[in-house]
Amino acid sequence: MKLYSRQQLIKTTLFGVTAGILCTSAVFFAVQKTGKSRTEKNTSESEPAEEFLTAGTESAQTKILEEPPVQKVPVPQTVLNSSQYTQDEEQNILVYEKCNEAVVNITTQVMGINWFLEPVVQDGGSGSGSIIDERGYVVTNVHVINKANKINISLADGTSYPGTVVGMDIESDIAVLKFDPPENVKLKTIDFGDSNTLKVGQKVIAIGNPFALERTMTTGIISGLGRPIQESANVIIRNMIQTDAAINPGNSGGPLLDTNGRMVGINTMIISNSGSSAGIGFAVPVSTAQRVVNDLLKYGKVRRGTIQIEPVQMTSSIAQYAGLKINYGILVSQVKEGSSAEKAGIRGGTKPVQYGSRFNSTTIYLGGDIITGIDGIDIRTYADYTSALESKRPNDSVTVTVFRNGNFEKIKVLLDGTDTDTESKGTAL
Repeated sequence: MKLYSRQQLIKTTLFGVTAGILCTSAVFFAVQKTGKSRTEKNTSESEPAEEFLTAGTESAQTKILEEPPVQKVPVPQTVLNSSQYTQDEEQNILVYEKCNEAVVNITTQVMGINWFLEPVVQDGGSGSGSIIDERGYVVTNVHVINKANKINISLADGTSYPGTVVGMDIESDIAVLKFDPPENVKLKTIDFGDSNTLKVGQKVIAIGNPFALERTMTTGIISGLGRPIQESANVIIRNMIQTDAAINPGNSGGPLLDTNGRMVGINTMIISNSGSSAGIGFAVPVSTAQRVVNDLLKYGKVRRGTIQIEPVQMTSSIAQYAGLKINYGILVSQVKEGSSAEKAGIRGGTKPVQYGSRFNSTTIYLGGDIITGIDGIDIRTYADYTSALESKRPNDSVTVTVFRNGNFEKIKVLLDGTDTDTESKGTAL
């Protein structure tokens, strides 16, 4: 063990204290220098970052300005007008808005007999019609107003007017009515289209008053063209338009429209076991309607070409009694003297016989020609005969096939006119 003097201990203590102070000071200054160095380094690193952001922002702005403008993709018109409707829906809406106010509701009253055998006025049928002229002319079906004692025409705004009959044509089931609107009322009308250019599969629209529900619209397609439809015992309407657009009682007389809102037919009848639409409806083509309407307005009736004979429907009893080989066609009982038929060589009968029941008999003449065809159309019934001449005009030439002396012969016949006066009885459209 080493011994130290008191003086040495004092010196050693002072030296240690001084060395501690110096070490402490050195450490302090070293720490301060290190902190300052780190601060300067952080500061120097932050400045370039700020310059980068600024440069980056300027570069992005410059790039956006230099890029060409983006071209806009055209938006379909239907979406621009109303994105909630398809093109087909918009088409339907436009046709309805264009035409619905020109479709009228027709109701009738007829004369009936009550339990006391007294004449009384009763509600008749109802149907539809189309305003075809601003003066108040309406086209509809004959069966809508048949036997009517009073006719009432209701417009879309709820106003009603009494209607009068301008003319009716049973062969085409077309009638023209007239009502008198006030002078300050401007009527909406429906234009005639072209039924000769229709195609099977083409879209059509029907507007009418089914079951008294005013101005109802249904859509469908043309299912067939040129359909001959027998409307009654003596009437066959040829060239009818068949459609699957829903047509119900009350639609009769209303328009069948194309997608431009033009009338291409007049809804007339349906085939159905229930009386409601079964997807088989028929309309008179507008080509027929135009011809009939013009004659009804001008003459009050339709002027058709006629073969001036007394026609008799052939039956099995007539064929058996006369010893003929055929029991169909139209027997020519007599030919009008001086007519075109007589000049063409059509022969009437020479043997008079009583035909019919004992209390309701008539005289017919046997031995004449039997008409079995007109212009290639088979004639088996009187309805066939009238429908074959429905579209013919006076002075038209037709080829008539007749059964004579056991053989079939063809004869060219110039059609005569009816006894209608040439003087106009109405106003042409």
